[in-house]
Amino acid sequence: MTARPDLPPSQPGRTLTGARKASAKSARTRSREFALQALYQHLVGGNDAQAIDHFTRDLSGFHKADTVHYDALLHGCIREAAELDALIVPLLDRKLAEISPIEHAVMWIGLYEFRHAPDVPWRVVINECVELAKEFGGTDGHKYVNAVLNGLAPGLRGTEVEADKASGKARP
Repeated sequence: MTARPDLPPSQPGRTLTGARKASAKSARTRSREFALQALYQHLVGGNDAQAIDHFTRDLSGFHKADTVHYDALLHGCIREAAELDALIVPLLDRKLAEISPIEHAVMWIGLYEFRHAPDVPWRVVINECVELAKEFGGTDGHKYVNAVLNGLAPGLRGTEVEADKASGKARP
């Protein structure tokens, strides 16, 4: 493949467009991608979690995903959908129904990880969600996801956010 003159040179582990190459993705990153696809099916089609789960597990590359994390994200986000939406809505500048299903699902994933995956640093949660939104969402959807998750992080991971601010790792 030849480089396009209108794109910057590719970085190691990245495609010419800046997306992470499949070979550079961790099992956790893959689990988030599959969970995103499954949650999209739930949001758009109203499909049952079990049916979505069976379909998703048959997709190419699923065996490389962290299945425990995928299960937690898929079933946890669907189970807690109303609670997650209640956290998101106050930070929106429009109705939740007007949010892209991709960005909606990505925000669910971020909030679920904030609440239930303390082993994943809050900044990593946001970064992973921004990357998901860049790869699968609309043109500027990642900016919206970033703003909402950054707005919710202090309330859900307050101690961690404050520690990062004090150490200079996060913006005040």
